[in-house]
Amino acid sequence: MSGLTPEAFRARFPLLATRVYVNSCSQGALSLDVESAIAAFTASWHAHGSPWDRWVGEVERLRTAFAATIGADADEIAVMPSASAAIGAIATALPFDGDRRQVVLGEFEFPTLAHIWLAQQRRGASIAWARSQGDTLSVDAYAAQIDERTLIVPATHVCFRNGFRLDVARLAALCRDRGAYVLLDDYQRTGTGPIDVHALGVDFMVTGTLKYLLGPSGVAFLYVRRALVERLEPFVTGWFGRVDPFAFALEPLDWSPTARRFEAGTPPVPNAYAAAAGLSLLQSVGLDVVERQVNRLVARFAEGVLTRGFDVATPADPARRGPLVVVRAADAGELVKRLDARGIIASSRGTGLRVSFHAYNNDEDVDAVLSALDAEASLICGAPCV
Repeated sequence: MSGLTPEAFRARFPLLATRVYVNSCSQGALSLDVESAIAAFTASWHAHGSPWDRWVGEVERLRTAFAATIGADADEIAVMPSASAAIGAIATALPFDGDRRQVVLGEFEFPTLAHIWLAQQRRGASIAWARSQGDTLSVDAYAAQIDERTLIVPATHVCFRNGFRLDVARLAALCRDRGAYVLLDDYQRTGTGPIDVHALGVDFMVTGTLKYLLGPSGVAFLYVRRALVERLEPFVTGWFGRVDPFAFALEPLDWSPTARRFEAGTPPVPNAYAAAAGLSLLQSVGLDVVERQVNRLVARFAEGVLTRGFDVATPADPARRGPLVVVRAADAGELVKRLDARGIIASSRGTGLRVSFHAYNNDEDVDAVLSALDAEASLICGAPCV
């Protein structure tokens, strides 16, 4: 199933035959491929009882496939149960007892990213904030805070609340020049276009499968730059963080020489089957094709809402927006309900209606959402929102 067109890709998702689905930043639509993978796991369980060699092999294949997707090596990838667990593994592995103990956070982070680093204050971390200006958060705002005291800068690639896209390459270069680590949260973008973590120069990256990677919850990935892997030991660990988990040794506490050292307990095998299928389906289209389709749909929708005079929280500059557009509403929650009644699945974040696209969407989806917004215009803020 190589070289799928967007049309053939769309046909893999039964939901799209009956609903307009523009909520991929919350959960990717379910494909026939992922459904079949879940069935394959249950079939293996029925047939073999406990084929752990096979199941662990599936996790390793997923690790390798994801590494190739982001330009990393397999030994730089940890397969985690959530982005929170991944971030926490790095946070607890870093020391906050020297001159560098500052964490610089941006105001556009997903809450878990902020919460984990705020919790490190009990271990000696100090927190500084890169402040946003309206709906943008510039690298200059980070630059004003990053200095010789800064240990790490966790930063979100695309803001979940308004779709603002950070200039990660510039931020990574800044952190490198000033001696600070950078951790990229790419959850709101991974799967909508190519990425090369080595070329970007980030030290760590976290993401998960339930959004644009088209998988389930319960699988996330942690990238750790190879030179840093063996310098770090997280406080939360488990048997899968060892050199040989199946040695079942109580002692010593040996650490895997790869990023597997950041893993803890038994891997989420059913989720790994499903995640691998979603990743394979994306690869059959090609992330360059996905990126072109998503960018085109975002541009079409953004132009439509701006032409209507709606108040849009997402930047108009294509270079500074991700795969979603947020329209401010007088009652975003009610607007989501009314769109649902019209057969359109979207989401709300704060005061905004969030419309997020994938390559399985098409022009008809965009036009259907715009027509529904015309019908519900009384709930939408005009520009500027008051």
